[in-house]
Amino acid sequence: MSANSASTTETTEPKSSGFRIPKVPFWAQIVAGLVLGVVLGWITRSYDVAWLYTTLDKIGHIFVQLLKLAVAPLVFFAILVSITNLRKVNNAARLATRTLLWFMITSLIAVAIGLAIGLITNPGSGTGLTPKDGLKPEHAGSWLDFLTGIVPTDVITPFTELNVLQIVFMAAVAGIAALKLGEKAQPILTLSESILELLQKALWWVIRLAPLGTVGLIGYAIADYGWDLIGKYATFTADVYVGCALVLFGVYPLLLATVAKVSPIQFFKGAWPAIQLAFVSRSSVGTMPVTQKVTERLGVPKEYASFAVPFGATTKMDGCAAIYPSLAAIFIAQIFDVQLGVGDYVLIAFVSVIGSAATAGLTGATVMLTLTLSTLGLPLEGVGLLMAIDPILDMMRTATNVAGQALVPVIVSAREKILDLGKYNSASASPVDEIEVADEEPVRVPVAA
Repeated sequence: MSANSASTTETTEPKSSGFRIPKVPFWAQIVAGLVLGVVLGWITRSYDVAWLYTTLDKIGHIFVQLLKLAVAPLVFFAILVSITNLRKVNNAARLATRTLLWFMITSLIAVAIGLAIGLITNPGSGTGLTPKDGLKPEHAGSWLDFLTGIVPTDVITPFTELNVLQIVFMAAVAGIAALKLGEKAQPILTLSESILELLQKALWWVIRLAPLGTVGLIGYAIADYGWDLIGKYATFTADVYVGCALVLFGVYPLLLATVAKVSPIQFFKGAWPAIQLAFVSRSSVGTMPVTQKVTERLGVPKEYASFAVPFGATTKMDGCAAIYPSLAAIFIAQIFDVQLGVGDYVLIAFVSVIGSAATAGLTGATVMLTLTLSTLGLPLEGVGLLMAIDPILDMMRTATNVAGQALVPVIVSAREKILDLGKYNSASASPVDEIEVADEEPVRVPVAA
């Protein structure tokens, strides 16, 4: 046997001469799920098909529950590992500070856009809704709850009740302690990294179910709410989508072109799998493994991306914590006939920047909205006015969140001259299932001499 034959060779799949079903790209599966969900939802509502209504509800509910199942341990180990990974990065403190600064800058821009759109369009006028249509939420956010709720009373309850803010606090403390211990903490860090990889692998399997989850979530939304309800909130819904679109396709490209000095088109090429999954799943944390992979694919160093993305998934919410609460506050104030002044708008901006961690990357932004309303002194019954339309709004909000979570690491990396421009300029919009394969080394087997 020749020397070349003695070298390792890559394993290949056996070829088959029979008919093979062509592989459907992940984005096409998502689009098909959206279309099928709309059709099934319309059929369910138009013909009152009870069993289909229940089926769509269960499919969507199970998909969201599978995402939530991984949230608590994923956040804990992702934050812990990300903090300890900073020791591998030069100027770690500088990078962390710059990351937080750009989170705040982009949030301020987003909330300003939301306020401007709300003041121009008056989304609460002419809806036909009255204060009686509102329902006070069972749980409301307040600054006292926010500040005192950061520190848990025990280590178990945050995981059982899915209090992500407290989980982040415990993970940050554990990560900083591990850094201080140095080599003594290495066994714990090795175990944590292994658990994180295991959780991400399991979450990948859930992500593959996103097209099916899309059918259930969209179908149930149409069947339950219908187009008539959407019509009542037409201006508000349009405002949220337009505001998010302006940030997503206006502000972000402008920052990429002027601050990072890179191609905005290339950014969207690379980040698109995470953005589309966020739109469907409505969960920043659930999308986090994909967000981190696409951020690394865009040339952000892995050590820095493993810190910035988990940190952003729990605190960086331009859609849920900036655009949405600013528009919602104006909408609710108009329904309840409350006049807002300049000071109130400043408070909205303050809450959006400082209180965004309250959203914690979960589906929905109710906590953030109640925090904003309680700060402004607006009736919390206004939350009930928006609950019905929330799932439809949350898709665009979360897509904007995740895009921002990938954007900031790119900007900071470019400014700090650590962005791999070769990888950035070659980033492609490959489907989610190809990202995982691309990150794995080829399997090789030795050939006997």
